[in-house]
Amino acid sequence: MATDTLTPFLDWLDRHFSVGLPLVRFARNTVLLSLIGLAPALALYIALIPGFFSHLYGTEGALAGLTRQILTNGLPVVFVVNAFGLSLFAQLRAERIRPEVVLAADMAARIGAFIALHVLIYPASALMFGSFGGDPLLALRVVGPTLAQAATFGNLSGVYLYATLVSALPLHMVLVGAALRRSGYRDPSLANLTLLALAVFGLQALLLTAAAMLLGVIV
Repeated sequence: MATDTLTPFLDWLDRHFSVGLPLVRFARNTVLLSLIGLAPALALYIALIPGFFSHLYGTEGALAGLTRQILTNGLPVVFVVNAFGLSLFAQLRAERIRPEVVLAADMAARIGAFIALHVLIYPASALMFGSFGGDPLLALRVVGPTLAQAATFGNLSGVYLYATLVSALPLHMVLVGAALRRSGYRDPSLANLTLLALAVFGLQALLLTAAAMLLGVIV
């Protein structure tokens, strides 16, 4: 049964991301999980761009600039998105919210947080680090076009988006399975749960792209 397969993971989540956990420990665990998600996504991104690895180590300031971007933009975005999802999941495990409500709220929170944080961080980076030519208005204008390419892994925002998949996939597997069982469906197999969870993440990516394109038209 898929539920039995996920039990060790659920027990692990309950230990490290429960509603009764001290805030500092919850935050620390979320930071570690976010770094675990960022590392492979960033490594894949670097590997897919010809010459990028040699550029990072052969160009003065390139590696430092990338590191700053990850620490000031990527990690905060992934952390907040993960924190939203894990907090909602903890509420579900405490039986305070139904799984279908958590799933819908999780999708809205992930998309909203992803966009809102870029809207805040990009202009701040322009003012603090001189990014985007030091122009916060220009930084704000590029948020929409940049996020519209995230789902296709076209830039570092794509790295941040797919870094959240590390936590989103197993969480969505549990949520989809619980929602289906509450609706009277038979417990789905692990393979079907995985496909359904990937479909949920894909829908989030599509909705993010649509919202980003709309933002690009408005701003």
